[in-house]
Amino acid sequence: MRNRALAADHVRRARARLSALDVLYQARSWADVVRESQEVVELGLKGLLRSVGVDPPRLHDVADVLTAEQDRLPGPVLERLDELARASRSLRRDRELAFYGAEDLTPSDFYRESDASQARAAARLVVETVASCVLTDP
Repeated sequence: MRNRALAADHVRRARARLSALDVLYQARSWADVVRESQEVVELGLKGLLRSVGVDPPRLHDVADVLTAEQDRLPGPVLERLDELARASRSLRRDRELAFYGAEDLTPSDFYRESDASQARAAARLVVETVASCVLTDP
């Protein structure tokens, strides 16, 4: 089933969160930029999948689903499919670590500005790409 309203809501909310990334970036909270970028990417890509009639799995990384369903994806997404899948995979790996850390890793000490810049750029790429395909008011 294709719920266009839900798909559009996902993408609009992902787009709104880009502003939050900028606030976190300005605060030099690199780990939080990485974590929130992952959520932006996940929400945006799940909105895209919903818009083409795919019920996204309850997983944080949908790269394999994007690849498996590429026949359904619009041209602008296909042109960037590798980049979108890479963003989903790489940010998924950092999701929990950036938020919780580990006994031997403190997120605020581990993540650097370069990590935050790459994550934020990936989030922007996803939102810009999917918004033009999903929203009627990109």
